[in-house]
Amino acid sequence: MDTEQTTRGTEQVLRVLGRRAVWIVLCFVVATGVAYGLSKRQAKKYTTTASLSFNNGQLGQQIAGLSGGVSGGPLAQQDSNIELVKVGNMAAKTAQLLGHGLTEQRVSGSVSVSGKGESSIVSVSATSPSAALAAAIANTYANEFVIEQHITNRRLFKSALALVNQQLAKLPPAQRFGTDGLDLQERAHTLSLLSVLGYNNAQVASAAQIPSSPSSPRTKRNTILGAVLGLLLGVGIAFLLERFDRRIRRPDELEAIYGLPMLGVAPKSAALSRSARQGKRAALPPAEAEAFSLIRAHLRFFNVDRDVRTIVVASPAPGDGKTTVARHLAEAAVRFGSRVLLLEVDLRHPSFAQQLDIRATPGLVDVLIGGSTMDEATQTVDLGAPAGEGARGWALDVLAAGSTPPNPGELLESRAMDTVLGWAKSTYDLVVVDTPPLTAVSDAFPLLTKVDGVIVVGWIGRSRRDDAEGLQQILAGSGAPLLGVIANGSKTSGLGSYANPGKGTPVSGVSVNGASASSEFVPTTHD
Repeated sequence: MDTEQTTRGTEQVLRVLGRRAVWIVLCFVVATGVAYGLSKRQAKKYTTTASLSFNNGQLGQQIAGLSGGVSGGPLAQQDSNIELVKVGNMAAKTAQLLGHGLTEQRVSGSVSVSGKGESSIVSVSATSPSAALAAAIANTYANEFVIEQHITNRRLFKSALALVNQQLAKLPPAQRFGTDGLDLQERAHTLSLLSVLGYNNAQVASAAQIPSSPSSPRTKRNTILGAVLGLLLGVGIAFLLERFDRRIRRPDELEAIYGLPMLGVAPKSAALSRSARQGKRAALPPAEAEAFSLIRAHLRFFNVDRDVRTIVVASPAPGDGKTTVARHLAEAAVRFGSRVLLLEVDLRHPSFAQQLDIRATPGLVDVLIGGSTMDEATQTVDLGAPAGEGARGWALDVLAAGSTPPNPGELLESRAMDTVLGWAKSTYDLVVVDTPPLTAVSDAFPLLTKVDGVIVVGWIGRSRRDDAEGLQQILAGSGAPLLGVIANGSKTSGLGSYANPGKGTPVSGVSVNGASASSEFVPTTHD
């Protein structure tokens, strides 16, 4: 179970990334280009480092009779050395010695002092647009610090020597050759030697070299970082858009939302779009026609124990294609030998008259108000004839909406409407009812429990999850006989070569669009 959930989660992530690939690629390319462009526009800077070595034993201070070292261990001593290098006027001296328009502030801003762990090495790094100037700043700064320390130590030794000599002078002649006197004389001798030799507790360990390559900008590194950040940003935007994009993306989402079986998939097709505009003159290609034949077949298989003769084709919102689905489902049933009535109950925005090139009135409204009879209002649409046969052509009976009423909801809930449904069910093998969007108006709700089955249509990539979930809640509490869902506008119908009559030999049955067809094909080769 965990493996299955992991697999589904991985597939879902991959689908999201695939749908939002344009955003991911765009963010990747833009971020990479910006990082590369900004790096190229930055001025080159060079960094080099001089190293100072400290005698942390503080031999000179011990000889001078002072405290030898800093309490707190090597790290405390290292911090003390770093602060010692930073203080003073080395920046001003460096600027004065080098010139080149340098100021104390510029030198201070270009120099950084750092330590190396618990060692006695302190690094003096300098950064400058000129490689040679960077090396000169680092070396001059370090050398000036060593010189400053040398001068400070000499002063320290002279002061200590003067203090020792004063202590010797205060001793009585008898004590000068005693233990204390000899110690003072030895210390005075050592301080004199240190003053002459120039003992120093800091020295230059390594001089800064002129760098051969700039330290910044690091174009390659910045470009890679920009690419990584762009990729992460793109993925983040992809999932953010997916989070706020409430459109239904796959047929199985329709099944999951409504908890109903998938009756079929109506492919995204230019021919279906034209059929809504050109009416009966636009014959469907074999693939599209077979898709609706399969839907009709699935209806029979899923409801083998039920007498389904009146079907409502509904959708949650306008634009889901329910009218197109209802029309072609009715035509598919006609071509399989059924006597079918296509009933339009969308009384607010009727479209059958325009789509099928029939008269708008009289229609259902006129029948319901007693202004016309069923025979007068029902019109027959010629769907053509089977090719190569002498039988009469296919005919679809259509009852259009008729006149526009002021009270469509009351008319559809009336006893007259019950009478129309009863008459249609007793007269026809199948009655396909096209309704207004169920979440837009409530006109068709009374019909949901008066028919044998309800089919819900959703447009893949257009229908919104919120609308579908709202309709599901309504249908769940309505007691309507739900049959299944139809995914409209899918990119693929899943029929493959079986949808093309030229790829196989049809089994006995009626023809579709002039070619013999049935609910099943026998291919010339086996898969």
